[in-house]
Amino acid sequence: MKRVLLHVLFWVAYTLQDALMEYTWTASSLPGITEKARFLMATHAAVAATLPKLILTYFILYAAIPQILKGTRHIAWVVLQTALMLCITLALYRMVFNYYIFPVIYDNVIKTAPLFKLSRLLLGVMDMGFVSATAVAFKLIRMQLSAKEREKNLVKEKLETELKYLRNQTNPHFLFNTLNNIYALARKKSDLTPEIVMKLSKLLRFMLYESGKGRITLAEEMKMMDDYLELEKIRYNNRLNIVFKKDIDNELYPVSPLLLLPFVENAFKHGVSETRFDSYIHMEIRLHQGLLTFIIENNKENESQGSKDKIGLENVRRQLELMYKEHQLLVFNEPAVFKVVLTINLDSHAKI
Repeated sequence: MKRVLLHVLFWVAYTLQDALMEYTWTASSLPGITEKARFLMATHAAVAATLPKLILTYFILYAAIPQILKGTRHIAWVVLQTALMLCITLALYRMVFNYYIFPVIYDNVIKTAPLFKLSRLLLGVMDMGFVSATAVAFKLIRMQLSAKEREKNLVKEKLETELKYLRNQTNPHFLFNTLNNIYALARKKSDLTPEIVMKLSKLLRFMLYESGKGRITLAEEMKMMDDYLELEKIRYNNRLNIVFKKDIDNELYPVSPLLLLPFVENAFKHGVSETRFDSYIHMEIRLHQGLLTFIIENNKENESQGSKDKIGLENVRRQLELMYKEHQLLVFNEPAVFKVVLTINLDSHAKI
């Protein structure tokens, strides 16, 4: 319906423009007629002359151009068809003027010329060619804009799919590690096993229902991290020292879900779990006027955290590239210490 309305508006605008030109052109030929009557006659003539223009224009729009774009016919054949249609509509155009516009509308006040007079034929080609070329230009512009919009949507869908894939990699990875923890406690017949299962269920509920959102509050992200830390503390007991400092001016600031958890999980999997002696994880999170800084450091055995962390970190790097235009991720892998410093401008969240 919208497209039909646009076509109607186009032809109304063109016909009015053509009527004004006709009105100006006939001024010297119709001296005894009032301006109002002359404008009505010009409008009548413009409407009558529109018929052959309509035929040629819509033939080009819906017959010639689709054949060229789809490649169903050789371009030479399409050009031949268009030339033939131009000859037919040009003859119709001249007949409209000679047998209707001049004798009926202008009552033979304006003299007619031979039907196929060269100068009048050239004038007709220019007249019909102008409106057809204008319509074709509009169509090509619209097609180009539509193609760009489709391309934009395809890129958006691709990025959304990739981001979901990256997040879905994080979820099973986290679940697998936590189930290993529960398995180890179950084998020891620990009384803490039911408590860990309950905490795990809360974390899984968050991952199922909250992580699919575009953004959550920083408070929700930190709550999930705190729950995960509590779960791990039960497992490691006194062998692990965890320090988590927070300096946040607005806990309701929106962030992408599961933004920081992979770093925490990585510290446990490739640091604490592979350390034979007392371990530590020091974390610090700061947020001031939309600038988030997250620092996490853990000790490790020499060479215990090397190539293993690459897949997880590359996953996080790619998510950051997709989600935030302004960020910096620094990784320091020393012989006995592994440290990550992440800085993000949360206001630079990309609209995927």
